[in-house]
Amino acid sequence: QVQLVESGGGLVQAGGSLRLSCAASGRPFSGYIAGWFRQAPGKEREFVARITWRGDTTHYTNSVKGRFTISRDNVKNTVYLQMNSLQPEDTAVYYCAGQTGYGTSWSVWGQGTQVTVSS
Repeated sequence: QVQLVESGGGLVQAGGSLRLSCAASGRPFSGYIAGWFRQAPGKEREFVARITWRGDTTHYTNSVKGRFTISRDNVKNTVYLQMNSLQPEDTAVYYCAGQTGYGTSWSVWGQGTQVTVSS
């Protein structure tokens, strides 16, 4: 089983940037489609971005297109989320997850990292 640990969250002013990292251990994370999700206070967890096994295809939720970039380094067994032009509505706990294929469940999850954007 793969274990995921997120890092890189913090407090940033509106318009600022953060880079989240998701370090995998236990097994190669290259066997998973990797995704980022977020959960704001009082809201359900929502999909943010996804990247395929070799990083050749990405998908984003509309609200982050053009501002966030997901990437992966399979040698380092790490997935990243570069977040630019952050807005207060991006405030949430961000989670890394993995699925083995399209349509399968997101079967592995990290513990989350807090991102807070001040106005």
